[in-house]
Amino acid sequence: MVFLTTKIMQRTALFVTFGGLVTSLITTFLPLWKTMNSDLNEVENWFSGLWHTCLYTEEVGIQCKAYESVLGLPMDLQISRVLMSVSIGTGGLAVLAAFPGLEGVEMCLGQPALKRGLLILSGVLSWVSGLTTLAPVSIVAYTTVVEFWDEGFPDVMPRWEYGEAMFSGWFGGFALVIGGTLFFVAVCMGDYDQRPPSVPNSPQVKHRTHAKGNINI
Repeated sequence: MVFLTTKIMQRTALFVTFGGLVTSLITTFLPLWKTMNSDLNEVENWFSGLWHTCLYTEEVGIQCKAYESVLGLPMDLQISRVLMSVSIGTGGLAVLAAFPGLEGVEMCLGQPALKRGLLILSGVLSWVSGLTTLAPVSIVAYTTVVEFWDEGFPDVMPRWEYGEAMFSGWFGGFALVIGGTLFFVAVCMGDYDQRPPSVPNSPQVKHRTHAKGNINI
């Protein structure tokens, strides 16, 4: 009994892609891309994201403030904003394009080529969404490491470190890439299921064909 069918693979790909999309969406708006706390003032914790910075104190709690100017942001944050927006857009299109292409969905009936094309399109869009999520997270991670080990800063000066959103961004990006790959696997499985039946190549068939040839001669 075969449990892994084309239908199950298609729905698995859609589920993984949707999970990666939701994770990337949450990562985009979380103010936890970078964290900073000072040894001189341990009651204050700073958090930085793509859209605002936050300050947490035990007395007041958490207070967030949006960036005043886009042009005043570091280049890595500006690039990350654009790429994460592209990731959310392409990931959403991947989910929307995949739904009518699924087997069992009463859309595009009688058009197997169109359903196959929609699944391929969803796989490509999922890859683009995953890569445009992994790229900004990796860029911010690289700049954070470079600034952390910069010998020009005094040792007593607090420095930014990785936040939780960095890891959720990597998880969401890899999930989108895996989901796109599963879409291609589902397409290949569908092509294999629809292949024409092969002619048996047994010794009995060869003997019969050879006997018929001798009779005709």
